[in-house]
Amino acid sequence: MKYTISLTKTENSKLGGVDFNNIPFGRHFSDHIFIADFDGENWVNPRIEPFANFSIHPACMGLHYGQSIFEGMKATKTLDGQPMLFRPEMHAARMNASARRMCMPEIPESLFLQGLDMLVGVDADWIPPQEGSALYLRPLMFANDEFIGVRPSAKYKFIIMTGPVGPYYPKPVRLMAENHFVRAVNGSTGEAKAAGNYAGAMLPTKMAQEKGFDQVMWLESPEFKYIQEVGTMNIFFVINGVTITPVTDGAILKGITRDSIITLLREEGYPVEVRRITIDELVAAYKAGTLEEVFGAGTAAVVSHVSHIQYDELLMELPPVEGRKISRWVKDHIDGLRSGRFEDTHGWVVPVGVFQEEEVPA
Repeated sequence: MKYTISLTKTENSKLGGVDFNNIPFGRHFSDHIFIADFDGENWVNPRIEPFANFSIHPACMGLHYGQSIFEGMKATKTLDGQPMLFRPEMHAARMNASARRMCMPEIPESLFLQGLDMLVGVDADWIPPQEGSALYLRPLMFANDEFIGVRPSAKYKFIIMTGPVGPYYPKPVRLMAENHFVRAVNGSTGEAKAAGNYAGAMLPTKMAQEKGFDQVMWLESPEFKYIQEVGTMNIFFVINGVTITPVTDGAILKGITRDSIITLLREEGYPVEVRRITIDELVAAYKAGTLEEVFGAGTAAVVSHVSHIQYDELLMELPPVEGRKISRWVKDHIDGLRSGRFEDTHGWVVPVGVFQEEEVPA
């Protein structure tokens, strides 16, 4: 289905005030925003307009009851300057999986992809040219009924905003294994990219940062035995040459970068195991000298090396980044797919403009 999306361009671009050699994550926003509204029955009035504040009622249900979901994506340019999206259809599908779990209306895939494609095309000059930097894309949907009462909202607002970013973690990160607070349990909203998941993580993350760590490594409740993920990314361990990542069992986000890494490593012939892994197994591997690499994976971070993991009184120090064969290969390969250095045999990298030209299933 093809949607008619209106376009109102800004008269005063902010692009000239951005230094692409110094772009902190999440601080700069591009000139335009995509907006569509759900009126209780249909998605209506899709439009791209100048980026600006918008007005919401104090009784906006998203503020009171937490029906708010989002995605994180990136647009990059190939070496010859072509703007590209990375696995956009998978992001659209995951957004709708989050919507179903949070009792929100699904967004037609064609509307999601057309709006995203058109917005990135309009603001393509905001894509940083450096490999490793990108135009970050933030689709967001929130409840927008003007009502105080615990029930699903009837009205919703869907937006996509963008902004240029550099690397999320410019240096290796230090993790603290959390054995008191939990992020999610089976049956909760852990698999959804729901705003509340991140709100609940802020206190333990702040406590970890006050102790000199960057992020929390979550353990499964109630035993605090099985490793789940990190606050901003999925996690991988390389033990005795085998790459291991926790299975997504209902409490762990089904990361798109995670899925890409598993696929690429297996195709390259690296052994990969997707299974439950305990903190005790990790400690035993560290003490035996077989814990070779630990890295996080996510859209924002892509691949982030882990330098230290604290568990109880034990501080595990990982080998230097320079000797990490697998995680360095993965990061280089994903960056290379996005820039066009490596051939994309999966159809993951999609040129901007495609979804304006082709019919997309509703």
